[in-house]
Parts: sequence; C-alpha cells; structure tokens
Amino acid sequence: MAFPVDLRRCRLLGLAGTAFLALGGETAGALPVQDLLAPASARAALGLVGVYFGVVLLIAAWVLLGRLVRGPQPPTPRALLLVLAVWAAPLLLAPPLFSRDVYSYLAQGAMADAHMDVYAHGPDRLGGPLADQVAPMWQHTGAPYGPAFLAVASALAGLTRGQLPAGLLGMRLLALLGVALMAAALPRLARHSGADPAAALWLGALNPLVLLHLVAGAHNDALMLGLLGLGLVAARGRRPALGAVLVTLAALVKAPAGLGLLAVLVLQVRSGRRPLPATLTTAGASALTTVAATAVAGTGYGWIGALTTPVSPQNWALTSLAGRATGALLEHLHSGLAPLAVPAWHLLGLAATAVAVALIWLRLRLRPEYALGLSLLTVAVFGPAIRPWYVLWGLFLIAAGAPETSVRHRVAALAGVLALAVLPSGGPAGPGQLVLAVSGGVLGVVVLWQAHQSAQVHVQAPAPGRTA
Repeated sequence: MAFPVDLRRCRLLGLAGTAFLALGGETAGALPVQDLLAPASARAALGLVGVYFGVVLLIAAWVLLGRLVRGPQPPTPRALLLVLAVWAAPLLLAPPLFSRDVYSYLAQGAMADAHMDVYAHGPDRLGGPLADQVAPMWQHTGAPYGPAFLAVASALAGLTRGQLPAGLLGMRLLALLGVALMAAALPRLARHSGADPAAALWLGALNPLVLLHLVAGAHNDALMLGLLGLGLVAARGRRPALGAVLVTLAALVKAPAGLGLLAVLVLQVRSGRRPLPATLTTAGASALTTVAATAVAGTGYGWIGALTTPVSPQNWALTSLAGRATGALLEHLHSGLAPLAVPAWHLLGLAATAVAVALIWLRLRLRPEYALGLSLLTVAVFGPAIRPWYVLWGLFLIAAGAPETSVRHRVAALAGVLALAVLPSGGPAGPGQLVLAVSGGVLGVVVLWQAHQSAQVHVQAPAPGRTA
C-alpha cells in the first residue's frame, strides 16, 4: 500500500528538514572565522550529521510534494507558496551554509561604499573583520558582479556600518526577496507557456537547491533570477521596454542573465513587431539601463573586464576536469603544451556553448522561456566554473516552460543529486567529513523508512471490533 501523503505531512517534513539544517549549521556551517570549529571536534561532527540528516528529510518532503502536485487534486499555487514560506523560515536566522560567498558580497559592498575599485582590487585591500571572512583564494580577486548588485551591496554596507551579523541578515533578506520574485513570476510564465503553474512552482521555487543555496547560502543568483523572471513577465505582458530594463538589471547582477534579452526580442517579434524596431527597443532600453546603473553604483565599467575573473584551479566543471586530465597526460609525456590544456578546454567549452545556444534558439524560438532555460543550463554545464546553484539558472525557466514531463523529471533528479554535493562549511571534503555526511544521510533514510513502515502498518491494521 502506498505511503499516505498529504500537504500537511509534506509541510511538516520539510520544516523538520530545514530546522535540522539550521541547527546543524550552528556548528558545521560557513561560520565567521572566529567561530569556526575544528572539523574533527565533536560539535562540528554532530552538526555535519545533522545538516545531512536535514537535507535528506527536505529532499523527501519535496519528492512527496511532487507526488501531490501530479495527483488528481494538486495543491493550489497559493498553498505551495505557504509551503515555501514554512520551509524557508528556519533558515532566516541560520548561519551561512554551503558557501562563504556571502562574506565576499559584504566585503565588496563595503569597498564600493568606501569608493574603492572593487574590480581592480580584492577584499585584502579593504582589510578588517569583513575581509578576514573571505576565503583566502578570493582575497586578491576583483568582484565578478555587475554594478546593480554592487550598488545594493554598497547601500547595505552603509546601512549596517560593517557589522557582520546585520550584514549577513541583510544579504539573506535580499536573497529571500529574489526567491519571492521568482515565486511570483513562475506561475505567470507557466500559464503563458501552457504549463501547470503548481508544477512550475514545485520545480522552480520549492526544490532543495533553492532553499539550500539561494536562501541558506544567500547567493545573489536569487536576485538575478527574480529580476529575470519579472522581466520576462513584463515582456509577455506586451511591455518590452520594461522587460528589457529588468532583464538588463538581472544581467548587471550576474552576467549570464543577459541571454534573457534574446527572449525579450523574440517575444516582441512573435507579437507582431518587426525585427528592426524590436531590436532597437531592446538594445536602447538595455543600454540606457546599463549606463544609469553604472552611474548610480559609481563603480565605472571595470565590471566588463571582471567577466574574465579567474576560477578556482580545482573547479569541477567539465571543461576544467578535462583540462586537468589532459594537462596531466601531457606532463607525463614531457610535453611543453601541458600549461595550455586547461585554457584550451575552456575555449572549447565556450565554443561548444555558443554552438549549442544557437541551435537551441533555432529549434525552440517559439518557446522562448524554455529555450532560455536550456541555454542557461548549457552555459552552466560547459562554462569554466560550476557550482550546484548555477544549475538553477536554467532549471528556473525550464520549470516554467518545459513542454515535456520527461525533461522536468531529469532536471528534478539533477537537483536532488546536487543538493547532496557540497559540505555545509563550503570547504573541501576530507575523508572523515565524507563519512559523517554519509552517516547523516543514511540516518535520514533509515528514519524515513521506519516512518513509512509504521504508516503502512497503521493503514493496514483493522478497525477495533472488526476482522481484517
């Protein structure tokens, strides 16, 4: 007999998962340097087990919620938004999880507030408590973010006066705003694309990667995706200039969103506008927005050069892995070409991305949201750097526009796997930490299995006074 599923159980199970995440993060998260514990300490070990226990509970709640969404009486989008709020609530005051990027945001915002060139210098130029929190490998690296985000980060730095707890809360609230914009845009985009709004919300806003990395990790990708979604809604609503403005602001948070201008242009042409006026409208609105945002931020145009900011040498992107393997082989053969292997593979990845994106738009130009989602996923997969939350660039729009159920199942499975891919500290995993993480996940599976068995026994048991 099937495990009984209802919305209340899903809501409570996911709440338990994020509660364990928040509690475990108190000792195993991406804590300020003065609060970091030795990975081998008992408290850090217990926290790591608790985090992965919570991740497994959250994934299970999301999968069960998906069964409801695909069932005969799916929950309404409003009910799903309430689930999202409940699941996110324990993470509001939790420490940063799965990444230390939020400390870079704060340091770069303080630099912009102090009128330092964030594109020419790394946080080491700022110095002080905020810069101390930034991972060593990024201490001397300029900001890879656009002026729209840096303007917001600068304003937050001025408001919080460099106080770390207030700054972390501010960045988390900014990420929550981005997730709220994503959740507001998804049902509208799904209706325009002929998709189920509830299914779009389940895949695009309630999936574990959103909660783990956009909310708990406070990544600025949330703001990028929220603005991108609103821009596409505006373009769908026959307001192309506003759509171009919002999409450009998204790109001025993180550059990949700039591909959304293709969707704005295609939507105009589909609505009956001629290509030349549509192109001029889109390009003009985008150019004016870029100039205005750069002037307000006061950072200059160094962000264009910052698009080539180097990535971690140990990044596990496909092209980086292939480049390191090729380089090792060439070194074994005593070839002087070994240092060129990684850059060559990165160039091949960019070329493959350009070709794939062109083919996607030629084939799917009548489904601009879906084409954009696949394009952004291609950029993430074949780019020189990848992190689990980069997959959300494409997943968000695939959720809104994918016509085939099989595509949704594949990206859902990918999200579930990637939810387990990063330690809550954001650092590299040692053998001992891997054992603890696996132990926490296995514990979660055992608890869920026992609950499943108990529920089956309860359902199959005969009522008092009656025979089975």
